Amino acid sequence: MPGIVAYGAYVPYYRLQRSAIGAALGSGGGKGTRAVASFDEDATSMGVEAGRVAMRAAGDLSPQIVVFATTTPPYLDKTNATAIHAALGLPVSTAAFDIVGSPRSAVAAGRMGGTSPVPLLAVMADMRTGLPGGADERDGGDAAVAFLYSGSMFDSRSLVEVVGVGSATNEFLDRWRLPGEEASHVWEERFGEHAYVPLAEIAIGDALKQAGVTPSELDHVIVTGLHARAVKRIAGSLGARPEAIVDDLTGTIGNSGIAHGGLLFADVLDRAEPGQTILRVSVSDGADAVVLRTTGELVAYRDRRATTVAEQIAAGRDDLSYQTYLTWRGFLQREPPRRPDPERPAAPPSLRTEPWKYGFVGSKCTACGTRHLPPARVCVRCGAVDQMDPERLADVPATIATYTIDRLAFSLSPPVVVGVIDFDGGGRFQCELTDVDPATVKIGDRVEMSFRRLFTADGVHNYFWKAKPIAGGS
Repeated sequence: MPGIVAYGAYVPYYRLQRSAIGAALGSGGGKGTRAVASFDEDATSMGVEAGRVAMRAAGDLSPQIVVFATTTPPYLDKTNATAIHAALGLPVSTAAFDIVGSPRSAVAAGRMGGTSPVPLLAVMADMRTGLPGGADERDGGDAAVAFLYSGSMFDSRSLVEVVGVGSATNEFLDRWRLPGEEASHVWEERFGEHAYVPLAEIAIGDALKQAGVTPSELDHVIVTGLHARAVKRIAGSLGARPEAIVDDLTGTIGNSGIAHGGLLFADVLDRAEPGQTILRVSVSDGADAVVLRTTGELVAYRDRRATTVAEQIAAGRDDLSYQTYLTWRGFLQREPPRRPDPERPAAPPSLRTEPWKYGFVGSKCTACGTRHLPPARVCVRCGAVDQMDPERLADVPATIATYTIDRLAFSLSPPVVVGVIDFDGGGRFQCELTDVDPATVKIGDRVEMSFRRLFTADGVHNYFWKAKPIAGGS
């Protein structure tokens, strides 16, 4: 099968202490934290961030297909993957498709990548939530992950090779959510365990038989699914060495649903050695298992990667209040700022400016080298007309030249911090800062661009770019 040649993960900046839930409601809390997407993030914007990490390490390989799997699509009746396509600056000839619905859609995206005759980028992202005080709210998490498949069966750049697969499917009612509902319904736990375990045994047995390995020979075992009781039972009864069972990270970031299996896999690839064997098991409306073996290319790849899963988890901020979390999720409607609500973005100008709005493509004067953001026809320095080359600046770091804190602007998370930033190599731009502490932001801080949802008006999401602090930057 075509191999994975690059991957990227994205864990949001904010964390909610589970104890804050219990303190506010008197029940429903617990230990640890869960990752929380900010008010200006959704599954699409997180998918963009994971895809950017993967593409930075991919070299000159560009996907010809983008597939986006999620159970929390920002749009229905509109393809969400097209925004990811545009934000990554991919050519018009690259196809983009959604695979939405159940958590098993992640397996479908991976199978498409593993059988595609052309390079394919599989992106998975979820914002898992539930009703206040419920188990899904407590145990859920938000994250995204992306994998770039080579499209070639014998690509020397492959980080892993597939050596065995297995699947088992049955129709039963475990978890479901009707269109328009805010939270999922779940059947009794013992029934789900009774249904999942035999299916997992079939899928795992077939995958191990194809790979020619026994459970005790596995170096890493990843078992994921939204049915925690079944996942624990399957991992414990597999027969693998205890040290091979991978920490599921639910104590620190929660269960990120459709993205969780890929996120744990990315975490394993961050630290695995060449020649090791990995078993991935996913249980959702059935069971799917795949056995993979790492290659020697994994060592060289680590020099190209931008960040690890562990580094992103460690960089999180864990003092998000429960009231703010409820506001961001739409469960708590608070008094808005005394400003007019934002207007719906119009489709025609959005189409005309797509490279700028989604790809953050500016222009560079070919006569004097001056950068322009947004792109311009006339150079502000030398006055040259229509002597511009497009230049994508989404991945160019910048420095805060000055900033202001606005406590009246419309925002679900006031105050709004607006900065003027200078890009490395030239170019100045004014934009909103995100994932930033207003009390500690200062001139000279290093920032990078991040694809965000500015607001939603009349059912239209307005996506654009903000700047966020670079971890450890000064």
